[in-house]
Amino acid sequence: MKKLLIVFISIMSIMSMIACSSKEVSNESKKSIDTKTYVIGIGQFAEHSSLDNCREGFIAGLKNEGFIENENLKVLYDNAQTDGSTAYQIYNNYKNQNVDMAVAIATPMAQAAYSVFKDDNTPIIYTAITDPVLADLASSDKKPLGNITGTSDVLPAEKQLEMIKNILPNAKKIGILYTTSEVNSESSIKLFKEVAPKFGFEIIDVGVSQSNEIPLATDRILGAVDCLNNITDNTVVASLPLILDKANEKNIPIFGSEIEQVKLGCVGSVGLDYYKLGIQTGQMAAKVLNGENIQNMNFETIIDSDLFLNKGAIEKLNIEVSEEYFKKAKEVF
Repeated sequence: MKKLLIVFISIMSIMSMIACSSKEVSNESKKSIDTKTYVIGIGQFAEHSSLDNCREGFIAGLKNEGFIENENLKVLYDNAQTDGSTAYQIYNNYKNQNVDMAVAIATPMAQAAYSVFKDDNTPIIYTAITDPVLADLASSDKKPLGNITGTSDVLPAEKQLEMIKNILPNAKKIGILYTTSEVNSESSIKLFKEVAPKFGFEIIDVGVSQSNEIPLATDRILGAVDCLNNITDNTVVASLPLILDKANEKNIPIFGSEIEQVKLGCVGSVGLDYYKLGIQTGQMAAKVLNGENIQNMNFETIIDSDLFLNKGAIEKLNIEVSEEYFKKAKEVF
């Protein structure tokens, strides 16, 4: 009996040691996962505040989910400065650096990233894409066409035109400048043209192929419209200060597509918050880094929009806007 007890105790001791050893291995494995540094490459198409806000929100969204820059996250960032060929160079560079994830801010960047990475398993997260379906990044039911998904920034066209009608009740013709190579702009113009007749408006659009054509295109369109409506065309937004100067000289109002454009001098906007859009996108990216299958993640669309007004711009253009309408704005600048 005594010998059996000794054998039993010996067996229990060995089992305890094995269990402790397994626990230590498990802890070491978990520690290895927890301390992994993920490398993401962020490509941005243009340098302007809307996309900057999107990028900052994206990094904040990742941080909210435990992926913190300079701790367990290394962020590579490059700006294409509205040049399509540069966009491809950026992602080829990221591919050579074996990034864990490619991030694309604006439609041309997403298309470049998809072209570069579509034949390997590197996940691609995009944001500020007006129409992922038209850009050939998703199917009509929002499903990814490969290792790519993200967020869409469809403009609230009907609310925007309703605002313009409230501020300029006698306006008939609304001008839109756009870049012919940006499919997001084509999608937005189509949407505005569909809604415009409801408010008695006609949309006049003028396209450019590159930024150096914008001054002449602006002069041309200003002579044919009652106001301009700025969409999320990256090349045009990057030239907004120049367009504002020309429009102000002719006393023609410009309406923006989001808050930063209103801050810059546009009369008003029923626009999106691109920082919030970035946060939403960062949270999607965190799910992918945590192991969720990107091909099972449909793209998401931000639906919140708010009224922003620039009282200084309104007064400078001698536009009469009631105090009651100003009170409806989320922010007045």
